[in-house]
Amino acid sequence: MSQEAASADRVTAGIPGQRGAGVGRPRHRLVPRRATWPYLVLGLLFCVDYSIVELSRYLHDGSMSWDTAIFVEEVRQYADFHAPIVHIKGADANILGDHFSPIMALLAPLWWLFPSTVTLLLAQSALFASSVTVVAATAGRFVSRAKALWLGAAYGLSWGLQRAVDFDVHEIAFAVPILAVVLRNVLLRRFHRAAFWALPLTLVKEDLGVTVAAVGLLLFLLRERALGVMLAVFGLGMTALTVWGVIPHFNSSGAYGYRDKLPAGGWTHALTGLLSPADVKLSTLGMLLGVTGFLALRSPLLLVALPTLGWRFVSSDTDYWGTAWHYNAVLMPVLFLALVDAIRRLGQREDAPGWLRGYAERGVVPAVTAIALTLCATLSLPAASLLRPSTYTSTPRSDAISRALALVPDGAVVESNITAMSRLAARTDLYWLGGSRAAPPQYLVLDLSYGWSPAPPADLPGYAGQLHPGHSYRVLTEQMQFAVLELVD
Repeated sequence: MSQEAASADRVTAGIPGQRGAGVGRPRHRLVPRRATWPYLVLGLLFCVDYSIVELSRYLHDGSMSWDTAIFVEEVRQYADFHAPIVHIKGADANILGDHFSPIMALLAPLWWLFPSTVTLLLAQSALFASSVTVVAATAGRFVSRAKALWLGAAYGLSWGLQRAVDFDVHEIAFAVPILAVVLRNVLLRRFHRAAFWALPLTLVKEDLGVTVAAVGLLLFLLRERALGVMLAVFGLGMTALTVWGVIPHFNSSGAYGYRDKLPAGGWTHALTGLLSPADVKLSTLGMLLGVTGFLALRSPLLLVALPTLGWRFVSSDTDYWGTAWHYNAVLMPVLFLALVDAIRRLGQREDAPGWLRGYAERGVVPAVTAIALTLCATLSLPAASLLRPSTYTSTPRSDAISRALALVPDGAVVESNITAMSRLAARTDLYWLGGSRAAPPQYLVLDLSYGWSPAPPADLPGYAGQLHPGHSYRVLTEQMQFAVLELVD
């Protein structure tokens, strides 16, 4: 082996003078090494942070969509060894006919122990926080521990991850730590492990098969050609199988329901409009690269981000283009580990410009930390809510909603709009308003302050009769624009 190759091997291992340590045959330990504890503590701190945010939003009835309730119903069905029928999406709708996310079945054992929506919220917090530990510990193999912890903190505070924490439960919570582990193994040159860990991404969501293919391309470029080709073929094959086979099989229409989000005019039109409108999409790109001080551009690991950015930017759905919701969470571990790779590469290249090497060695870690903190403050990201007393106290309206929901017994058939869904999904047979046409629901639960156009109904029994002709409902309670109605006949 050449002197240069041996030196690179030692840098990869992170233990000077011990060739291949930590790369070839790592020791398996039940108790983590002492050097790992700071990164575990950092992850634990972010787990507490994310959990407070998730629980506060739940207790204040701040759900932004029906996603939490959908995944609660899915996990409930898996826990009972049933097909994942989610009535919120429609009577007898199998969720595998909407998105392919069987990995959610891994949460079923937790449901056996603690059958509550809170279980899924805490699980999501733990999944996101585990990626903080992975990113920070990986950085610690190439930079000092202090810098690695600051990078881990900047990652945990990154706006893409924070937006996902502030959103409902979503299957991509699994993809974030898995991607972090995949790219960690790439950086440590454990290529077969990286390929192995990439495989379960195809069980998280159907589009992530293309991301798996991008990991295969990355391995190919790193001269693991056979492994890279096999992984790319597997990833593309799984996406094709799920989009054209599995999902249509379980969908009542026999088709993939998200094709209408593809642009009209075919792929030529899509590619020409990839960065149009430029103001929105270039702003998103700037926000993504900016969290790494733009140094991530020096790493080929950015290839793994291209599939997610690609399908979002060619879509006709404007919600995919920007910085809201949870869509950017899976990009955060890619960006930050690409940053770690860029720091490593510049540290090894003596022909790099001096100013660039100096920036990578001394400037980029303070920069990305400052950027993360600044965005937390200016964008009102959820981390800032930890400092507000209102996060830890109830409100008169949340108390009124709790009293109203107590009138709905466990196991009842219920129709509801978004606000109360996350609370009701764990203990009732839940439908979207008007969704249980075959038989009238026993209860209607209505938030009259949200989602009505042009205005909420003034005559609630009359509105219920319109939803379910031939049946009568009476109002059990109506306080603070929140009402519960019960079926009379």
